[in-house]
Amino acid sequence: MVGLMVTGCPQRAAEPAPEINIVVAQGADAVSLDPHKTNDLPSARVMRHIYDTLVVQDEELAIQPGLATEWKQIDDLTWEFKLRRGVRFHNDEVFKAADVKFSFDRLLNPATASPGAFILAVLESVQVMDEYTVRLTLKQPFTPILSHLAHNVSGILNQKAVEAVGEEDYGRQPVGTGPFTFVGWATGEHVDLARFDGYWGTKAKPNTLRFRNIREGATRAIELETGAIDIAFDVEPADYERLKGLDTVQIVRHPTLTTHYIGFNVQKPPFDKVEVRQAINHAINVDEIVEHVLLNVGRRATGPISPVVWGAHPDLEGYAFNPDKARQLLAQAGLARGFSTTIWTNENPIRMKIAEVVQRRLADIGITVEIKVLEWGTYLADTAAGLHDMFILGWVSVTGDADYGLYSLFHSSQFGNAGNRTFYKNERVDYLLDKGRTSAVAEERLAAYEEAQELIVADAPWLFLNVGEGVQGLGKTITGFVWHPAGHHRLTGVGK
Repeated sequence: MVGLMVTGCPQRAAEPAPEINIVVAQGADAVSLDPHKTNDLPSARVMRHIYDTLVVQDEELAIQPGLATEWKQIDDLTWEFKLRRGVRFHNDEVFKAADVKFSFDRLLNPATASPGAFILAVLESVQVMDEYTVRLTLKQPFTPILSHLAHNVSGILNQKAVEAVGEEDYGRQPVGTGPFTFVGWATGEHVDLARFDGYWGTKAKPNTLRFRNIREGATRAIELETGAIDIAFDVEPADYERLKGLDTVQIVRHPTLTTHYIGFNVQKPPFDKVEVRQAINHAINVDEIVEHVLLNVGRRATGPISPVVWGAHPDLEGYAFNPDKARQLLAQAGLARGFSTTIWTNENPIRMKIAEVVQRRLADIGITVEIKVLEWGTYLADTAAGLHDMFILGWVSVTGDADYGLYSLFHSSQFGNAGNRTFYKNERVDYLLDKGRTSAVAEERLAAYEEAQELIVADAPWLFLNVGEGVQGLGKTITGFVWHPAGHHRLTGVGK
């Protein structure tokens, strides 16, 4: 019997897939990576990749399962959530119901002094029913509760992780259950994240994410063009015009939930007079700003929330450019000779240009304006403290619901850090905003929000600027980028 010896060629080990390292640039550094310590977009964009929430609001603003796999409303005040099993935090702790209770209790604890506490201020208690079931009891009916639970501020923390580093340092050593783990933070330069291979969901494509702080829009554009960065958030209008003609760059332009405005400190003379606030609205040609500063990226705002937001008033006309009317209103306020004031902005080139336009236009009606530029963290702190006259800011109605776009900014319980930096108060508006968030009837909610918006426009705590459009720049080889109307784009599917 003749045996045959079969010999095979040595098997070559499969080559590892090349690493995907994505560098993202935005116009400001994160303030904190503790979701209870800040409520700003640059921070949220980073934290969205570190933490998970009970439910998720997808790119269509529909509610999807997150750390909760199912939920039910037991009665007007009670919701119960079944939690996902097999989830681990980045410190290898197992996610359980106690983590939900710890997170929400900490958020609402006055000692935390969270600027985002308003997100779940309606929450009366969190009850752990068993290791994977929590019951939330509300103080009052609250229709948009699920969208608020999807907000970044509602991200789930691990108690041991917080206590291991202490309350003061946790914002620089965050631990979540999200698709990326925190690696390091060079203040003012960049935040580094690495893929969490123990993630419960679909694993992220990028091995690493680096969020760079590049304040100047022109610099972000140049770095995108040269390949030094892969994604440039918030491409500025002038750069958009240039970049859209290049075959080495992809441009994504999309609607957003953002409204930009100039706020008045309405408790500080002369802005405590409605005639002064209305006069300034009439004195500024917002269409000029949209055309020449924003280069028609976005459009003039006629009210306080974007038309993309549910509950936005469709028929507001806003303030027409009418300098003569502005002078007449100043005279009615006893300020026919004008006055001197300041307008604040952060280190944002577009906002600085807008401030210059406003300065020039207000000079035409006798108002002398000094422009002050502040560092982002200081800007937020000092406007929250009411140290300003006028300030330029934007607000993203993250949940896509009028409640988020109006309550934080115009309800008198939300003065300062919570969002109402104008310190505006109108009892009727308070009543309508309370009604809008507690009614379960859509028609009643819409009626309340429409009347509230009419009153807000008439009271003019803002100079209503523009409804934003998002413009993101991508390198030529970038794939899988999906924009989110709230601006905190998830980068888990990005490749190159």
